[in-house]
Amino acid sequence: MSEASSPTTSSERRRLQADAPFQNAIIIANPIAGNGQGESAALELAAGLRSMGASTRVHLTKSRGDAFQWLRASQHECDLVVSIGGDGTLREVLAGLVDTETPVGILPLGTANALAAELDLPRDVHRALEIFARRRVARIDAATVNGALSILVTGIGFDGIAVRELEAHRTGSIRKLSYLPAILRALRHYRSPELQVELDGKRLKESYGMVFASNVNHYGGFMRLDSSGQLDDGQFEVYLFRKTSPLGLLAHVARGLLGKIVGGACEMKRAKKLRVTSENPVPYQVDGDYVGETPVDLALTGLQFRILVP
Repeated sequence: MSEASSPTTSSERRRLQADAPFQNAIIIANPIAGNGQGESAALELAAGLRSMGASTRVHLTKSRGDAFQWLRASQHECDLVVSIGGDGTLREVLAGLVDTETPVGILPLGTANALAAELDLPRDVHRALEIFARRRVARIDAATVNGALSILVTGIGFDGIAVRELEAHRTGSIRKLSYLPAILRALRHYRSPELQVELDGKRLKESYGMVFASNVNHYGGFMRLDSSGQLDDGQFEVYLFRKTSPLGLLAHVARGLLGKIVGGACEMKRAKKLRVTSENPVPYQVDGDYVGETPVDLALTGLQFRILVP
């Protein structure tokens, strides 16, 4: 077949590449995300990006930490990174970026997808490709929590206990219903801890039973926090919950469902730095992953990531 009659000639390929929104894309996918749809979604997305003129590489994660390690080792001349999976996969992808100015696309196939809810990102591959083609970005703040990256919510207290229970008993992909038995186990022997809090270096007089440090207004896939928070305002919203009983915890959940979590036994302050200590170790989670126990030191890094948005 002659070059003139070829469906994609060398000159046409050069034109497609010149017009392409991206030249070199990396796709990181959790294959079990979305009830096992992660791999097929990655392959479909890769085909779509290639049709737009971009070369693509796909990596399917094998375990926690794999996305970070593979991306750090493989990121060369890349102008787009796509995360397919949940908040945990996204956090690893962002932590693995060599250049934080690299745009990041998200196909949210996880359980909570807090950032996707914040940015109104679709689960559909074709709609995601349309968003990528427009190259419109939103910037989001980043913090470190005892050295780990946080872009969503760090929770100290009951939710840290619940996430620890979830991870200790999980046997596969996580669904929203997976949290129910974990929450019930956490409630069974719950005693409100006493957390001492410092905000921007100032010690608060009162002790608290639970603390959230959040960059988003959605939590856990069903609760809404304070709607005035911004992703790029250079500070986190810190929610301080007074010590309470298991019944009081359910009251917090009810208020969160109504989008009125602040008030009553919960107050909100804003800060760039947070330190939480306790006499006895208290579990905490970072962006939905159990990490460890108090003390907790959170600090805004000054860095911002670029997320492709509608």
